[in-house]
Amino acid sequence: MTTLKLRYKGFLNTPTLWNKASVWELQQFAIEKQHQKIAIDIDNNLRLGKYVERLVSFQISALPNTTILAENLQIQDQRQTVGELDVLLKRDTQHIHLEVVYKFYVYDPSVGHSEIEHCIGPNRKDSLVEKLDKLKNKQLPLLNTNPCKSYLEPFNLTAKAFVQQVYFKAQLFLPYHQPNITLKTLNTNCVMGIYCNFKELLHFKTYKFYCPEKKDWLITPHTGVNWISYTTLRPLAQTYVEEQYAILLWAKSPTGTLKKLMLVWW
Repeated sequence: MTTLKLRYKGFLNTPTLWNKASVWELQQFAIEKQHQKIAIDIDNNLRLGKYVERLVSFQISALPNTTILAENLQIQDQRQTVGELDVLLKRDTQHIHLEVVYKFYVYDPSVGHSEIEHCIGPNRKDSLVEKLDKLKNKQLPLLNTNPCKSYLEPFNLTAKAFVQQVYFKAQLFLPYHQPNITLKTLNTNCVMGIYCNFKELLHFKTYKFYCPEKKDWLITPHTGVNWISYTTLRPLAQTYVEEQYAILLWAKSPTGTLKKLMLVWW
């Protein structure tokens, strides 16, 4: 299976961060799990976020009774870009403005006071709360602004014709020392592994490791890679820690069990 197919399969197998109940009044775009042949070509130089948007485009295009009206629609006001609409689509008789999100979060109980507040970026530079706030108060409201009106005219539609939804997928990583945390608001199926710091990595010294490139973080771990020992990994991992940069590892136990392990610098 090609790398593109593996990435797409991993993307499909990543659940939405919440299901039927809304979070912050944000409704998820519902897509039944698909396993389809992939016959697309994506520029491998795209950054992960844009790469995922192309995967989403392919997935939506394959849905029955669904038509994509516009993608990555740059909204300008007096020649200044004020924002972007990810996807405008028509599904059956319903028009949808869809914002696409794919994130990696670690669950840090020391941050905030709620399940949602505990979810932060592996490098501690962003958080789920920040992203939800941006969606609710900036990205979705853009549709209803005056600059956006002219961009909807070619479709003979107004903002009122659209319902607004998000397609928010995520991989969650629980603390090494608390791997059995129970989620109540967020989707438990999003838990893809655990995270640890450099000191805790010592507990995995009998494991073999593989360090995938960023877009391969989408992929479900498999055995067909070049594994390295803890001894080989350690100086590489130390470099990332010193640069304050988290990395995702595939870890293979002595018995052959595979897991995802997020190594954080803090």
